[in-house]
Amino acid sequence: MSGARYNRIVVKLSGRAFAGDEEFGLDSAALAHVANELLDARSRGVEVAVVVGGGNFFRGNLAEEWEIERAEADNVGMLGTVMNGIILRGVLKQHGLEDVRLMTALPFPSFAEPFIRLRALAHLERDRLVLLASGIGQPYVTTDYPAVQRAIELRADAILLGKHGTDGIYDRDPRTDRLARRYDTLRYQDILEQDLRVMDQSAIVLAREYDMPLHIFDFEEKGAIAAICSGENRGTYISPSTTLTRSEIEEQVS
Repeated sequence: MSGARYNRIVVKLSGRAFAGDEEFGLDSAALAHVANELLDARSRGVEVAVVVGGGNFFRGNLAEEWEIERAEADNVGMLGTVMNGIILRGVLKQHGLEDVRLMTALPFPSFAEPFIRLRALAHLERDRLVLLASGIGQPYVTTDYPAVQRAIELRADAILLGKHGTDGIYDRDPRTDRLARRYDTLRYQDILEQDLRVMDQSAIVLAREYDMPLHIFDFEEKGAIAAICSGENRGTYISPSTTLTRSEIEEQVS
């Protein structure tokens, strides 16, 4: 895509992106919005892979509540990501996109392809949208880390991390403090040092090691993905090119 900031992206969606205003379950309007946002980016020539979460069905951190081991809870959560992948594939096809591939880290041969890096790259190069489910196939890992790992494996230009109910990273909780201010840009190190819970720290460390840019944005904002790929900044930008000092970063929210 001539003149674009990014030609290939990985979009990381939590299960909440599929649930609409509810915490669990599925919402047809939310699914239509997801499909339209991905199709909008593709219409501008962007190659898109999507790492889907499963928290709208089950979350691993519910293990204690259900009195089961965390490994078992995470296994259920991985199944949730596959269900979301199947549903999103169906919605995208209903919206007219036939070239969709669902790839999973665990074997589901009846309705998905195994994730093979070179095959996934070939799909993207043939202008197919790739959905990635079941994380990396291991418990004790949220979908944050697989999103970064897959982005590196697929030679993506950036990761776009869609959030529900927030449009970036704030200096304090905007839901409880009306004086909270959003950071426009941050360094990887600032997120680690300040323990900003936007992603798993292991995912931030991996992104920093491979200089993978991250955009934290409000997924409910219409056209946000296409705008970011076209060069606009939405939400909070985390990048190897960010060289602001700590005081300069603090000035963003002063």
